[in-house]
Amino acid sequence: MRHPLKIVIALGAASLLIAGCGKPSSSNATDEPSSSGQTSSGGTSTGSLKACMVLDTGGVDDKSFNQSSWAGMTAAKAANSNISVSYVPSGSQNDYTPNLTAETNKGCDTVIAVGGLMYQAVAKIAKKNPSQHYAEIDSSNQGLKNVYGLQYNTAQGGFLGGYLAAGMSKTGKVATYGGLNIPPVTIYMDGFWEGVQYYNKQKGTNVQVLGWDETNQKGGTFANSFTDANKGKQITQQFQQQGADIVFPVAGGTGVGSAAAAAASGGKLNVIWVDTDGCESVSNYCKYFITSVTKNLTDSVTEYVEKAASGTFPKGNYIGTLENDGTGLAPFHDWDSTVPSALKSALDQVQQDIISGKIKITSPSQPQ
Repeated sequence: MRHPLKIVIALGAASLLIAGCGKPSSSNATDEPSSSGQTSSGGTSTGSLKACMVLDTGGVDDKSFNQSSWAGMTAAKAANSNISVSYVPSGSQNDYTPNLTAETNKGCDTVIAVGGLMYQAVAKIAKKNPSQHYAEIDSSNQGLKNVYGLQYNTAQGGFLGGYLAAGMSKTGKVATYGGLNIPPVTIYMDGFWEGVQYYNKQKGTNVQVLGWDETNQKGGTFANSFTDANKGKQITQQFQQQGADIVFPVAGGTGVGSAAAAAASGGKLNVIWVDTDGCESVSNYCKYFITSVTKNLTDSVTEYVEKAASGTFPKGNYIGTLENDGTGLAPFHDWDSTVPSALKSALDQVQQDIISGKIKITSPSQPQ
């Protein structure tokens, strides 16, 4: 089965691996991380830009949205020697405002905030600095002319993941949980839930979803962390005890605990990863990942930085979809020969029907 995202994700994953290896190998001291982050430059094109990124909690190698966002920055600088990029980490939500303020004051041409939890801090600082350019991942621009919103309708990719999980489950029970009950997380879970319901309707089955029900947006299972792998393992093993054999963790680094639980299950449990291609970002657990529901942060961040360097800062909002490769399924990797060809063909058709509008996704967290 060939997914439209396969080539894009492969390229993004290559950048992701570079970003995820910690310190880049370079004799130039400016390429090394410092206590405040990392700065680097390279490439051969024209158009100068100083692009600065404020990461969410979890670190630059979180195997998830921080890592793939930073990969977009490094890809942009690799293509253009006049682009310099840097990041600062956030240890907690209390760091958002100080970090954004510091990056604004140090003369960055654009400041990119990673994560929808920063939306209030971004709005406050952007209003105080109307001549400064900002971009925010997982939030709209909130009507501000100097903020560019990067959003992703991952309910579409999640729908494919749910349909696949329902088709692959042997127990008739699958599960999902989130890091926090916030729209950038629950949008994935909504799509997953809807995909299972659609499979049941099409096939006359009754596959159950543990951990989430789209009709109850205040309920569900959440780790309350994007970094606690032990909590992720605990939640996943509880799902396994309840009969689930496929788990979809929407929880950043916490989800690594789900992979560990799958490894400890003796083949009774497997995982669908999220945000990145798990076989690239968490490669040691690849054989337990049926696939990954991706959010193409890398390419969208790269495009933003490159356009900004050309002198034209993007305005308004970007929404990643199945149609523009902003979300989708990664390759099946080790599972390619295990996923039935009929299920692969059905997934292709479901994807086409989502793009055409024949299948209507109802998640209330979808970006408009």
